[in-house]
Amino acid sequence: MDATQLALHAEMEETHWWFLGRREILRTVLRRLVPPGGQHLVVDVGCGTGGNVGALAPEYRTVGIDTSRYAIELAEQRYPAVRFWQGELADLPPEVDASADAYLLMDVLEHVPDDFLLLSTLLARCRRGALVVITVPAHEHLWSAHDEALGHFRRYDEARLAMVWRGLPVRVRLLSYFCARLYPVVRLARWTSRQSGRSMGRHGTDLRVPPAPVNRLLAWLFRGEAGVITGLLEGRRSAGYRTGSSLLAVLEVEEEGISPRTKVGGAAPDRHVPPPVVSHD
Repeated sequence: MDATQLALHAEMEETHWWFLGRREILRTVLRRLVPPGGQHLVVDVGCGTGGNVGALAPEYRTVGIDTSRYAIELAEQRYPAVRFWQGELADLPPEVDASADAYLLMDVLEHVPDDFLLLSTLLARCRRGALVVITVPAHEHLWSAHDEALGHFRRYDEARLAMVWRGLPVRVRLLSYFCARLYPVVRLARWTSRQSGRSMGRHGTDLRVPPAPVNRLLAWLFRGEAGVITGLLEGRRSAGYRTGSSLLAVLEVEEEGISPRTKVGGAAPDRHVPPPVVSHD
């Protein structure tokens, strides 16, 4: 994302129903996996402007890393309790990997040309038993100008996402669609965007906060999905949501020493190849 869109995300993370709902689902899932406490470390990879890891800071030790200097500057201003790094995974000090209980990849994989390489590089750094929480946008039929503006290479279904870790020594603790209750609303919005040939929000995206009562209702409906998702995680449900505008996965590393690998054959071609982002560092 460019600097304008990063600034927009920093603004929207505190108010928009989608960010609020996703953050509450993340917090609920993580609490079931890693008991809150200052002895537990959560690392947000591709943290952007810091909203997700910042929301976890009152309950965990937290670290965020992103390649964008501008994103990190915004994150540091907003969440002084979180330790932030600007750079690649290799720039994290070894003590972070040695003690990290969970890593977050929150809507990151769709932004990189080789999602297989990014995930396997992260898993190679994980200690045994560490968790990786992943979210990605779902369904190619939801593709719109919003995806292109944000620099997405692809959207995912369950099979395509599972390909990224197939054959690696990980246990899948959770795999489910989410943003399911509002999926018809999102689908209508994306159809409208395609028909008009333009996005519905600011700076080429669909990000626009609706009137306050509507925004509160949408956030309430979205975060209410946490019950179904945690039921699946805890074995009280046999299946999660059958469809939704996003996917959520939780992986547990079963063996150390995973080797990074590049994209394997059989993966569908990317939907879009974004132009390089002009650096504002």
